[in-house]
Amino acid sequence: MSIAGSYKRWHADLRERLDTVRGLPITHSQYETVNNTFERALATMHKMPRIWIMYLQVLTQQKLVTKTRHAFDRALRALPVTQHGRIWEYYLVFVSQKGVPIETSLGVHRRCLMYDPSHIEDLIEFSINSELWQETAERLSGVLNDGQFYSIKGKTKHRLWLELCDILTQHASEISGLNVDAIIRGGIRKFTDEVGWLWTSLADYYIRRRLFEKARDIFEEGMNTVITVRDFSVVFDAYSQFEESMLSKKMETLGVIEDGVNEKEEEDDERFELENLKKTIDSFWFNDDNDVDLRLARLEYLMDRRPELANSVLLRQNPYNVEQWHRRVRLFEGNPTKQILTYTEAVRTVDPTKAVGKPHTLWVAFAKLYESHNDVSNARVIFDKAVQVGYKAVDHLASVWCEWAEMELRHKNFKGALELMRRATAEPSDEVKRSVAVDGNEPVQMKLHKSLRLWTFYVDLEESLGNLESTRAVYERILDLRIATPQVIINYAMLLEDNKYFEDAFKVYERGVKIFKYPHVKDIWVTYLSKFVKRYGKSKLERARELFEHAVEMAPAESVKQLYLQYAKLEEDFGLAKRAMRVYDQATKAVPANEKLGMYEIYISRAAEIFGVPKTREIYEQAIESGLPDKDVKTMCVKYAELEKSLGEIDRGRALFKQASQFSDPRSDPDFWKKWQEFEFQHGNEDTVTEMFRVKRSISASYSQTHFMLPEYVLQKDQLRALEEAKDVLKKAGVGFEMEALERRLSPPSGGGELAVKESGGRKRVGFVSAGSIQQKDGGEKETGNREEIKLPEDESDDDPTVEIDQKEIPSAVFGGLARKRDELEKDAVDDEENKDIGALERIKRMRHLPF
Repeated sequence: MSIAGSYKRWHADLRERLDTVRGLPITHSQYETVNNTFERALATMHKMPRIWIMYLQVLTQQKLVTKTRHAFDRALRALPVTQHGRIWEYYLVFVSQKGVPIETSLGVHRRCLMYDPSHIEDLIEFSINSELWQETAERLSGVLNDGQFYSIKGKTKHRLWLELCDILTQHASEISGLNVDAIIRGGIRKFTDEVGWLWTSLADYYIRRRLFEKARDIFEEGMNTVITVRDFSVVFDAYSQFEESMLSKKMETLGVIEDGVNEKEEEDDERFELENLKKTIDSFWFNDDNDVDLRLARLEYLMDRRPELANSVLLRQNPYNVEQWHRRVRLFEGNPTKQILTYTEAVRTVDPTKAVGKPHTLWVAFAKLYESHNDVSNARVIFDKAVQVGYKAVDHLASVWCEWAEMELRHKNFKGALELMRRATAEPSDEVKRSVAVDGNEPVQMKLHKSLRLWTFYVDLEESLGNLESTRAVYERILDLRIATPQVIINYAMLLEDNKYFEDAFKVYERGVKIFKYPHVKDIWVTYLSKFVKRYGKSKLERARELFEHAVEMAPAESVKQLYLQYAKLEEDFGLAKRAMRVYDQATKAVPANEKLGMYEIYISRAAEIFGVPKTREIYEQAIESGLPDKDVKTMCVKYAELEKSLGEIDRGRALFKQASQFSDPRSDPDFWKKWQEFEFQHGNEDTVTEMFRVKRSISASYSQTHFMLPEYVLQKDQLRALEEAKDVLKKAGVGFEMEALERRLSPPSGGGELAVKESGGRKRVGFVSAGSIQQKDGGEKETGNREEIKLPEDESDDDPTVEIDQKEIPSAVFGGLARKRDELEKDAVDDEENKDIGALERIKRMRHLPF
């Protein structure tokens, strides 16, 4: 191969020459040398696309339009078709430069489409940049009509539609041969998104062509067809702006003409032209003095219609929306004709099976509209049609019947109202049932006779307008249909009670408790039992007890408390106190865990009132051992301790506080420990207070789950420190230990009269408080001395019955209700003088025989 046919040699030579001219101005003579070199190379390298591309890039850079175009054409002729794609890429870049004639560029783009139709978007883009609107519209229309078109730039057909509509409307006078109206309407039918913008584009097209009435028609059509509020807002805003601009333009035109006519004009020619213009405008039939008023009225009418038009949009979205129909009727307030037309359209449009809301309210409101205008006959016609509609729910049909009856009552037609209820509650015949069963689609009218709402309204009418027998017949029919509720049972029984049919009322209650289960039967039982007790009281006590036993046996734990309280009240009022206590005891076991504490409190309060406070000890102990929750056990222990303290049982109260302490965390329950501390400060001593603090620390450690093994002397030191701190606080408050003060007062002034002293160490004996003083005689024997010992006479014997013993008076609260009986018996004593001579011991013996 010769050197002239070597691609590598030519490529390297051309690269070297291009590097030489890089940076030089395009007018430099070296570029001509480079061009000649490329021409010589292409004489043998004309099949090499890389050489052609390098040459075409250099020519494009030199802005040699004609020479470059010829070079591109030569390259396309020289290279095979498979290599043309590489050349067209640079050819399109070249013709897109400034300075290239538009016709030349357009021709190149059209030739490129013949090679590759997918470059249609490049031609469209070039046409838009070159303001070739006719070419652009035609190309876009062809693209949109091509079902197989695929955008290489990622544009959707919707976006191309919007671009086409924008071009057609903004350049309507420059585009011909296209049916713009059909194109935009096709886009409206095909693309539901941004339909409002397409309608405004179509109207804008006619506005630019000065067809204003046609534009108004387009706006009206758009507002009446869009189905979204957003599209409606777009069309309405554009329409209102159009009317405002037309009004303002008309007013400006009239203002210019009037100013020109009234102005003192300096030149006759100008005055003559203005007069001719005014005469020309006045010669048209549609231009008169009321034109501005007409345009203003048109704008106001549009604004007034906005709520109605917006409501129409919502109804187009869902024509079965009942609430929107009601709102539409309210928009025509004060215009009965339009309201009637709206209701008529609504009841024809709304399908009850697809309705959103309650479709029967449309019929009811329609009838009430006639009623409000004193047209009762037409209202009855509306109701008669309404009860024949196939509603989705039985309750809707029952509501229509009730509303019809209420209308009759408002117009004093009581007989007609009762007749309507009898007609509505009548059971369909067997023949009708069989015919409906054959069809397989049972309407709501077949189920109407079992509507509780309808029967409730009917029975109210019978109570108000009928007699007792007719009312009882309605109630019995309700019970036979098995649609009664607990409230119906109670109402029926109360009706019979009001008419003195007590046994019949109790039979109704009995039927109610057999029909219903808990929790629905609870109200029936409560009412039944209260009425029975109120009626018979003590006369039928055993029957009442059987009722209560049956009631509490059937009731679940959540509902049994009230029944037990009623049962216990019955026993307290008419039965035995012991039976009442037994009922309370059963109640504490039957109620759920969260109600046990309250039940025990009631039990304790009643026992204290009837049998006295000491009787409650057993109940307290039972409550504590009954398995109450920890917090309730603590509460019960504290109350039990307060009781023991009031009775003077300090040790028992302290034991209860200690038992309750295991359920009280000192960090989260400081109130309990404060109560125990106050108790010990009032009734304890140093040892008991120390023990309380020890228990407190132990409980706190057990709750924190932290155990430390400390030496014994450290614990003793902590106990003494806590005790000293407590004593200091009490001394500052002026309070001391009562027991310690009593010991100091009773101890001898000298000698060993202290708390128990050990033989050698002289330390106090922890846990012991002496009642007197320990004395030691010379002989070494210990002797207990008491300065306030009782000295008996030598001649008195133990059998002397006249010895008087001072007794502390027993609080009346201990005996409860029996204290009154004791007082009555004491008042009935016959021999007052003899009672005066009897000593305290004998009186106590006699009191023991009282019937407590």
